[in-house]
Order: sequence, then C-alpha cells, then structure tokens
Amino acid sequence: MTDLWTKFKITADFNSSVIDIYRACTTTVGLESWFLRKAEVYTEVGRRREPAESIHKGDDYVWYWHGFPDDVVEKGKILDANGKDEFRFTFTAGCIVSMFIESKKGKTLLELTQENIPLESDPAKNLFVQCQTGWTFYLANLKSVMEGGIDLRNKREDINSSFK
Repeated sequence: MTDLWTKFKITADFNSSVIDIYRACTTTVGLESWFLRKAEVYTEVGRRREPAESIHKGDDYVWYWHGFPDDVVEKGKILDANGKDEFRFTFTAGCIVSMFIESKKGKTLLELTQENIPLESDPAKNLFVQCQTGWTFYLANLKSVMEGGIDLRNKREDINSSFK
C-alpha cells in the first residue's frame, strides 16, 4: 500500500532562529501563542510543566482548541524532544507528527510530517485533508506571530460564521 493518503509533509520557512521556532513548538506558552487556546503538559510523574518550561520525551499533553468547549481536547504523548531541533508526538487517531527544524541559506526551515493517518471512506472524516489544511494554516500563523505579524486565529467565541 502506498502512503499517498496516510502521510503528508509540509515545509515552512521563517526569519527566526532555530531555537526560537523550537521553543514555540515545545513550550506551553509557545504553543498557545500560535496554535492552541490552552496547552497542559505533564511530566512522567504527573507534575504539570510551567508555561516556559521545555517539553520532554515521555511527557503527556492535553490540548484545548479555540472555538471548542473544554470537553473537546486532544490528548497524547511526546515521543521525542531533543532540546534543539526535533520534536515528535502522537496525534489524533493514532497519527504521529514529527517536526524537524534547520537553518539553511539564511532561513530557518520547519518540516512537519504527519503519518499513520488512517484511511477513511467517508470524505467528511478524511484526516489527511483536514490535518494537512489545519497544519498549513497553523504554520502560516506561526510565521506571522514569529515575524512580528498578527495572530491569524479567530479567538472570539461571539463571532461565528452565519453562512449557510
């Protein structure tokens, strides 16, 4: 079986340092600046990590999304966090997300791969499309936030689309 619908890769470039991008992806304060409404990360012994404290391999997480109530969460495990340029974690429906960050020709590149995406016959449940679209938006938002731009997320619960 080909991995055409079970894996995708997205690359984004930044005018920020490797370590700044890494911290934005591996601290709760960083994740909340561009990705999540709220991030909770717990050590293997159950202590909640402080907002600027680095996430480590073996930690568990609970993530909360803008636009959703607190009972809609993503729970998972940190598979790798090397402290400088690699970060891997479990994600929805048994997927694995890997981030690799490097400096190249004056830019910082982040390569995000999501794999183990389950095949789905119902297009409305297609995680490949939903996640690839989501990650594309969130990496664009990371770029905007890191480069002094605006946060592109709609954080206002009182504003919903009225389009039918």
